[in-house]
Amino acid sequence: MIIAVSGKGGTGKTMFSASLIRILASTGADVLAIDADPDSNLPEALGVSVDRTVGDVREQLKRDTAEGRIPPSANKWDMLDYRVMESIVETEDFDVLVMGRPEGSGCYCAVNTMLRKIIENIASNYDYIVIDTEAGLEHLSRRTTQNVDVMIVVTDPSKRGVLTARRILELSEQLEIRFREIFLVLNRVRDEDLERLKEGVEREGIEVIGVIPEDPLVSEYDMEGKPLYELPEDSASFRAIKKVAERILNL
Repeated sequence: MIIAVSGKGGTGKTMFSASLIRILASTGADVLAIDADPDSNLPEALGVSVDRTVGDVREQLKRDTAEGRIPPSANKWDMLDYRVMESIVETEDFDVLVMGRPEGSGCYCAVNTMLRKIIENIASNYDYIVIDTEAGLEHLSRRTTQNVDVMIVVTDPSKRGVLTARRILELSEQLEIRFREIFLVLNRVRDEDLERLKEGVEREGIEVIGVIPEDPLVSEYDMEGKPLYELPEDSASFRAIKKVAERILNL
């Protein structure tokens, strides 16, 4: 199953992704975590050090070709596949692949194209692939997430966050990107705001699969640089995400 986690920047999608990966891995499943956000915050949230990204691999392959270290007749995609596999970081619980960004200020499209091909090539090696997508709508417009089974949109209580969630749904319909399921997760929700928020977002046509309460521990971990992957199991946010994970596991 391929799960993409989306939403505008700052809504907590990386925190959600890290906990979801932890819960899926705890079942004994083979899990690949893909950080598809150019800002690459997922490794830190997972407590993993990554030395090489897919963007790095692509740039090195371009340099090797330009400087004659690779013959013109060589199959570049086969070489890229091999080098990308080498850049996957393996841990006891899950594997991590970071897309990164190409050098300079060029378009991110080339890395997105590689992401689609990578997913096609290695999806069968894992029970679950969790993609922490780039913020906003770019991954949809570039069709990075066109082969995703479940799209989870994380939003905070702000009007802008809910609007982004609605636009993700609309754009996926316009581009005819078919997800098996698309769900909304409300994050940083205060008890007194819950009913109003749920009524508002459900009018937008997206099912709310989970509500994560405001959790001071998340801010504390962020401030101290602790991996969000290590949030206590009895923390409010982890318990809420576990309920979402249980729903996904039963799909």
